[in-house]
Amino acid sequence: MKRFHIHLAVENLEQNIQFYSTLFSSEPTVRHEDYAKWMLDDPRINFAISNRSSKFGLDHLGIQAEDDQELQGIKRSLDATQQPVETQEQAACCYMRSDKYWITDPQGIAWESFYSLSEIPTFNDKSAQSDGENPFPNIPTETTTACCPTEKPTSSCCGG
Repeated sequence: MKRFHIHLAVENLEQNIQFYSTLFSSEPTVRHEDYAKWMLDDPRINFAISNRSSKFGLDHLGIQAEDDQELQGIKRSLDATQQPVETQEQAACCYMRSDKYWITDPQGIAWESFYSLSEIPTFNDKSAQSDGENPFPNIPTETTTACCPTEKPTSSCCGG
């Protein structure tokens, strides 16, 4: 069963951890000095916050698949929108290594669809980019990370 994903960029991580822990009646499932995540079953959501961006608020939305087959089903739906889709294999982001597909909705909101393969010890491992190139060719390198753009493009999050 898929899980809805929301990632917010926040200014004060500790204050937000307190707030969301109270709101969800649950402590974060994952917690680092720059990131926290709640894997909730009611509602079924992957809710993450981080203080790694200079822009606060909604960072991106997404759908987390439980296996590769489910991810490929999501990919077929993304393709059906006829919008550019950015593919990332073995992406290192948010303390996880994942296969991902990115798309931007008509409002310019980035949507991440992903299946997490394994945990990693860092938020963002740029060495995971096997060719060393910017994973978002239409966005300047200084505004991107190995996992997602830090500035949302106007036409497509990853492909143009």
